[in-house]
Order: sequence, then C-alpha cells, then structure tokens
Amino acid sequence: MQKIINEIKLDFDDVLIRPKRSFLNSRSEVCIHREFGFKYSPRKLNIIPIMVANMDTVGTFAMAKTLSQQGLITCLHKHYSSQQYIDFYTSNNEINKDLVFYSVGTSEKDINKTVDIFTKIQEFKPYPNICLDVANGYTENFVKIAHKLRKLFPASVIMAGNVVTQEMTEELIMHGQADIVKVGIGSGSVCTTRLKTGVGYPQLSAVMECADAAHGLGGHVCSDGGCKVVGDICKAFGGNSDFVMLGSMFAGTNECEGEWQYDLSKKVSLKFYGMSSKEAMHKHYNGVAEYRTSEGKAVIVPYKGGAEEIVQDILGGLRSACTYIGATKIKDFGKKTTFIQVNNTHNRIFE
Repeated sequence: MQKIINEIKLDFDDVLIRPKRSFLNSRSEVCIHREFGFKYSPRKLNIIPIMVANMDTVGTFAMAKTLSQQGLITCLHKHYSSQQYIDFYTSNNEINKDLVFYSVGTSEKDINKTVDIFTKIQEFKPYPNICLDVANGYTENFVKIAHKLRKLFPASVIMAGNVVTQEMTEELIMHGQADIVKVGIGSGSVCTTRLKTGVGYPQLSAVMECADAAHGLGGHVCSDGGCKVVGDICKAFGGNSDFVMLGSMFAGTNECEGEWQYDLSKKVSLKFYGMSSKEAMHKHYNGVAEYRTSEGKAVIVPYKGGAEEIVQDILGGLRSACTYIGATKIKDFGKKTTFIQVNNTHNRIFE
C-alpha cells in the first residue's frame, strides 16, 4: 500500500519570522559567537556557526584562511592532493585549524588517504575535524563508515550527512557516533537531485524535525542548502539548526578556485557547479559512470569581491534578526523564533 504524508512540509520561502518585543537597543549588543560542546568529541569550539560547503570552488585553503580569522568554519573539498593537505595542516599559516573540517567520502581510497594524511600530521596538530560527506546518507555502509572514523579519530568533531529525517539523524548519532548531522537533500542551488530522482524534503521542515531528534540525544545539526538570501540563514537558525552551511553565497569571491572569466585582466564571473554534476565528475572521476546520472548543474556567478564582504552582510543580517525577536545571542535564536506561514515573503516588483 502506498503511503502519503498529508502534513504540509515547509521551505524557507513558505514562512516569515514574527517580530517580538525586545530589550536590545542596538545590533551591536547581539553575541553571534556560540560555544559548542559535543556528544563524542572532547573538543570545545567557540565560533560563529556558519560553514562554507566542501565544494571544490568554495571549500578552498584560501577560504579557510579568510574565514578562520573571523571565526567561521570552512569545510575543505576532498580533491586536493595528500601533500597539499599535509602542507596546509603542518604550516604556520595563522589559521585556527579547529575551524577547518577535512572532507572524506566512504570509498576505501578516501579512507586510506585520510588515515595516511592524519598519521603524517599528528605531531604538528591534533587530528583535524571531519566532514563525512555523501549525497545519500541512508545506506547501512554510511553509518558503519561514520563509526569507523570515530574509532580511528575519537577526538575529532565528526559531521556526517546528508539526511533529512529523524530516524536517520538518530541512527547517525547513536550508532554512527557523529557529533553533527548534516541535513538537506536536493535543496542546494546547483543540485538537481529532486529533478532527476523525485527525492527530497523541504529544507525548513527537515531542519526542524532533525534538530528535534538530534538535540534529544545530545547531538547537533547543520542545515546544508536552500539559503538564497541572508533571511534564509536566519530562518534555518530559527528552525533550531546549530550550524548553517553555505555554498552559492560564497561562490564568486576572491577565495574561490575554478574557471574564472576575465575582462581586461579583471575577474568577471566564475563557473559554479554541484559536486554530483557532469562538470565535477569529468574533472575528478574521468566522467559520469555508466550506472549513474548527473545530479547537479553548472551556472555562472558574478564576481563578488572578497569573502569578508559576504561575511559582513550575513552577520549584519543575523544581528538585525536577533534584535527583531529579542535574542541577545545566536544560541537563543531558535527559542525566540515563531514562524508564520505566508503566501508571499517580499515585494518582487524590482526583481
């Protein structure tokens, strides 16, 4: 018998945050840093809980250098060479390595590469934090790999995903021993999974439901995908996400790598693509395997200047949102948020 869940699931575009009385007199009074403890890792992180995605255009060493200076996290893409990672982690490059996540997939090659790199850098720095990243986090093997990484690197903060439901969030925390569960399927700006497979979940509802499951077990969640504007980041935090991961917002900044287009020696635009796209698979895996299809697309994004300008815009919006709802610190954002369901979120006359 086919099953249909009749309860409406919501995306960021379906809601607005209701304003409330506030005792704050200025945006400058808002604390946007948050201290995190973790269920399994003994580490403590005092950070701004914004992450840059581990895509090969934005998850770069240059991005890590810029963002770590401002207290934000960068998830490095996994396609640098072993020596490049070793040089990065062992060099005195004024980067807080706790604010950098090393990305890994589930293949034996990925795991062996990780073990080799971590073994060679352990005398210079404790093992890096880890982003275990796959498009489909619903396989039994994925949970086993997460647990294996926990046994190999017990001190690392481990983030694993992607999933969108409560039961898999609980599975990854209880049996995968992940500290953070990454939430989002098909919501990314250059992801076509929903078009190619029909699979997905509206991002706001996914975040709210997975956060409820994770927090009951002492875990955390990261909302990955679906943020088109700064207000969507605020809504993700309002849905009780602990972290928000961004890709397209940072695409086109100086810190990006990839195919730039120039006009009179000045950067004009950058090709930005999903990591399951035809472009990514041709670049890193010699083409699309015959048993699969591309689940991403390529777009051209305009040059945006330095990433610090994007950070300033995001943090300014977060501070402002906090003053609208009376949250003195970002940790309280979810507790202070009430959503209202709407048919229209803003005036589009000049779009």
